[in-house]
Amino acid sequence: MRTISKYYIVDDSLLPEAFGKVIEARKMIDNGEVKNVSEAVKKVGISRASYYKYKDYVYEAQQSSWQRKAVISFLLSHKSGILSKVLNSISNRDANILTINQNIPINDSASVVISLDLSQMDGTIDELIADISAIDGTNKVNLVAVE
Repeated sequence: MRTISKYYIVDDSLLPEAFGKVIEARKMIDNGEVKNVSEAVKKVGISRASYYKYKDYVYEAQQSSWQRKAVISFLLSHKSGILSKVLNSISNRDANILTINQNIPINDSASVVISLDLSQMDGTIDELIADISAIDGTNKVNLVAVE
C-alpha cells in the first residue's frame, strides 16, 4: 500500500532554519548565482547533507500564485492505456495540462513528468496525487514543485 503525502502551508517561524536555507540555496543554483551545490550551501551556511536531505521536500509558497502550477513525476508500467487513465484523472479534476514529458520505457517502466495549471482545479493537489497513485500501473508518484 502506498503512502500519500500531505502538503501544508506553515509559517517559517515554526520550521527549522535549514528549510529556508535549502530554499535559498536552490534559488541561487536555479538563478545561476552560484556554480554548484557546494558553493550555494557554503553561502547560506548549511551542509551539503542538509541540502540533499530536504531539497525535494521544501518549497516556498508565493501567496499570489499558490497552487496555480505544479509539476508531478511518476513511473508508468509499460502497458497500453495507463497514461490515458492518468490524463483522464487530471481532466476529471479540471486541472489543465501544460506539458508532458515521457521517456522511453526501460525495464518496463517509463518516467513521466507533467506540469499542470491548477487554477481551476476541483479538489486539492493531495487528492489529485491520490487519484493518480490509485491507477494500476503508476508508481513513485511525486510532487516535484508547486508555485
